[in-house]
Amino acid sequence: MKLGQLLAVTSALAHTTLAASADQWRSRSIYQLLTDRFARTDGSTTAKCNTEDGEYCGGTYQGIIKQLDYIQDMGFTAIWISPVTYQIPEKTKFGYAWHGYWAQDLYRLNEAFGSESDLKALSKALHDRDMYLMIDIVPNHNGWNGTDASIDYSRFNPFNDKKYYHNYCEISDYANQTEVEDCWLGDSTVPLVDVKTDDETVGNMYNTWIHDLVSNYSIDGLRIDTVKYVGKPFWSSFQSAAGVFATGEVVADDADYACDYQNYLNSVLNYPAYYPMMSFLNSTSGTTENLLSATQDLKASCKDVSLLGTFTENHDLPRFASQTQDMALAKNALALTLLWDGIPIIYAGQEQHYSGFADPANREATWLAGYSRDSELYKLTAAVNQVRNRALTINTTYSTYDTWAVWNDTNTIALRKGFDGKQIVSIFTNKGNSSDSWTLSLPSTSSGWTSGFEVVEVLTCAKLTVDTDGNLNVPMEGGAPRIYFPTAAVGDSGICADSVSPGSASSNGTSSSVANAGLNAISDAAKRAAAVAAAAVAAIGGL
Repeated sequence: MKLGQLLAVTSALAHTTLAASADQWRSRSIYQLLTDRFARTDGSTTAKCNTEDGEYCGGTYQGIIKQLDYIQDMGFTAIWISPVTYQIPEKTKFGYAWHGYWAQDLYRLNEAFGSESDLKALSKALHDRDMYLMIDIVPNHNGWNGTDASIDYSRFNPFNDKKYYHNYCEISDYANQTEVEDCWLGDSTVPLVDVKTDDETVGNMYNTWIHDLVSNYSIDGLRIDTVKYVGKPFWSSFQSAAGVFATGEVVADDADYACDYQNYLNSVLNYPAYYPMMSFLNSTSGTTENLLSATQDLKASCKDVSLLGTFTENHDLPRFASQTQDMALAKNALALTLLWDGIPIIYAGQEQHYSGFADPANREATWLAGYSRDSELYKLTAAVNQVRNRALTINTTYSTYDTWAVWNDTNTIALRKGFDGKQIVSIFTNKGNSSDSWTLSLPSTSSGWTSGFEVVEVLTCAKLTVDTDGNLNVPMEGGAPRIYFPTAAVGDSGICADSVSPGSASSNGTSSSVANAGLNAISDAAKRAAAVAAAAVAAIGGL
């Protein structure tokens, strides 16, 4: 083998190994942001952004780079950004396509967010921090400003002919899967032109595009929009061509329906958990019943619950705070998201208690909160990510250990995740800010901790010792969640530094340097580099 051939083999091995696998994504936590609404290049925190007018507000890739400390200081190890492709250029009835879901040219970037070099710089900046880049993509459709009869198919790239699309029809019955997959979304003023993804030529063109996109911008993962509107066989080939982890949007509360897509993609967004979480946390009559059922249904229906994308907010749903301003319930929602099975996803602004009700009101500019580190929910997010990252570091099986409910009554549930000595036991309640103080006694059969065992509550930094009867007597107050971790397992993680290990802690109990929250995660970058080197040596040895 000649030197040029050897370099080609080494390069191919490096590309393959650098691609982030599903197994590597299990240990990640994702911060979802809307590129246009997260951060401006000029760093402004006062620039106006009226969600109702549908205008571009000025967020950019360079702006994101400048605010990566804000994200990493909360312990996040990945970000999910808006679709990057070129969009409808005109202002439509619903405003401009700043959100990225009305593509017209897949091979051209949306220059409002920045240049090719800017997107590559964002990818590099993340990788330099051992963080991952996930981008949103929309294979189901293109966007058009006008009626279906006025579409100029030559403006689309690469699907520049009507033959690449399904004939126009409206979805009249969402229980009819054929209609769902073949008919169009959108409306008569902004139709979403349905790509014929069941056509082999179209599939091959899509596979080439996604392979190139991932490779050109060193993308680590994909969030795929409108997955259930595309035939399932398409996704297997597409996932393989991408070569990276992918999670798909399948809006359904039925675990059997949603989880079947995991036979074609690595992951789906966990809507079957979202709905019972909302029922539990955001209803005057909410109980733990549906949440308990969800833990079992998901395990029974899903191929791998550890890869599901878990969330309590996103850009398509009403903000939690738009339905209740109860801060205790908001804390429970955030902590439950971060400690439930799967890969947690927090939507930008959730940590600032943003309260937009629905699209477009829930798509506020993050910069208007001034990237404050002082908000209660920002601090809570940092503390919970910190203990999750620690659990992942000391226990390689933590992410694949299925959460199970160890105690519950009508309004409170205790969950355990992790094997003995390294587990996190968390308690969530929907009683809210005005609830009375009370004590929850968890027996050792529930917590896994025996008499004399010492744990720390990571939000208050209070230590607790299991009593002589084997009970962990948990003080519940003000409707706040409780999160317990073995004191002996804290090590040098910085968790509750003053009360557990040397160092300083802030008054709210989180480490004074929450920037360390994500630094204890396993270094995938180092492992990948070592694997590339080993593969190259093996190739040379086989000459």
